[in-house]
Amino acid sequence: MTGNVGGGGRILGSLGSADGKGVVRMEDRYDTDIEDLWSAITDPQRLARWLGEIEGDLRLGGTYHARYYASGWEGDVRIDVCKPPRRLRLINVDDKLDEHVIEVTLTADGDQTILVWEARGMPLELLPAYGAGIQVHVEDLTAYIAGRERCDADARWHELEPAYKALATSVGQ
Repeated sequence: MTGNVGGGGRILGSLGSADGKGVVRMEDRYDTDIEDLWSAITDPQRLARWLGEIEGDLRLGGTYHARYYASGWEGDVRIDVCKPPRRLRLINVDDKLDEHVIEVTLTADGDQTILVWEARGMPLELLPAYGAGIQVHVEDLTAYIAGRERCDADARWHELEPAYKALATSVGQ
């Protein structure tokens, strides 16, 4: 389910479940070509402008340490799939009990690019928080591509969370 829900503005995400774990899927369109958007999501210097600090081995199979600005999350991530400029899959290697996977796919559409960001493996009871948090990250990427500053992540998360709570009621728990 996607749409404009509540007072938080445009909702980019949908929530679901697979194998008893949560799935958050975001989709948005960017006014830039696929190579530029790929660079924005894979180049550590560009990531530092919108997502967070990234240090380590940024090759396929490599592990890096990340600290995300908006959510405050910090941990180690392994690059599981890297097929420039279309597909990137990352696995959180810190949490052995709940493997959390993020897969980002890019599709060129004329002079624009469609981004799909899917996160899988989180606890179902935390889906609304993950939905709001991931949308903040995607909106920060949008702002960066448009030449704007990141949002006030805490305020935006609080605007979005009620809408994601409403979406979560339709996900089997």
